[in-house]
Amino acid sequence: MHFLESICRNKQEEVALQQKALPLSEIKTLLSSQSRKKVSFKQSLLESDTGIIAEFKRKSPSKGWINKEADVRQVVKSYEEAGAAAISCLTDEQFFGGSIDDFKAARETIKSIPLLRKDFILNLYQIFQSKLIGADVILLIAACLKAEEIVRFTAVAQELDMEVLLEIHDETELASICSDVDVVGINNRNLSTFVTDISTSFDLVNRIPDKFLKISESGLSSAEILAKLRLAGFRGFLMGESFMSSENPGGALRALAHG
Repeated sequence: MHFLESICRNKQEEVALQQKALPLSEIKTLLSSQSRKKVSFKQSLLESDTGIIAEFKRKSPSKGWINKEADVRQVVKSYEEAGAAAISCLTDEQFFGGSIDDFKAARETIKSIPLLRKDFILNLYQIFQSKLIGADVILLIAACLKAEEIVRFTAVAQELDMEVLLEIHDETELASICSDVDVVGINNRNLSTFVTDISTSFDLVNRIPDKFLKISESGLSSAEILAKLRLAGFRGFLMGESFMSSENPGGALRALAHG
């Protein structure tokens, strides 16, 4: 099964319904009175002792429900208190069990560290929508976008005072890295099969110019792996399932980060 194809097909339909409910023109009007300034994702990672981007994730396409009834406010607050450098919150509904409402609740709770909107962004509408709901940084996935879209979407996001995390997952996507993105992430998960392989991060890290802050994503679960990744040049580590599968996600983060 090619998960990414199914996700992107569904995402187009989901966003079309969102556009009918709240047109882009109305979002732009609402944004004209919004004054919130972002908390820098890149700077937070540079200054963090942990580098951990803790994810609120209810469900996985390959594993099903991880923590269906989790209280988003409680979890993200526990992440912040446990020393997370940033919070990632999924907004994809069908495949990840996320929602815009989850993100808004996280935004109302988190004040001092950046909040990443994790979704499959395929058009400009979603970027303006991300700003409206309070994202500090958005995810762009190279496997979903053309190189020119990455350039254009990055420019629009930055004009709206958001940062961009560009995600790649194989060497063919190295050419998608445009000079203006703020952070480059290497996803250890194959987006077609959803199988994870940590060696992906180690194989690609030196192929990315050093001017970019680099993060490793997916399949991370031990302090030993994080230490090796940090030595290899990574400054950030996106982790979700290993925390969300615990009864106490914040406690799991604290135990990993501080022993």
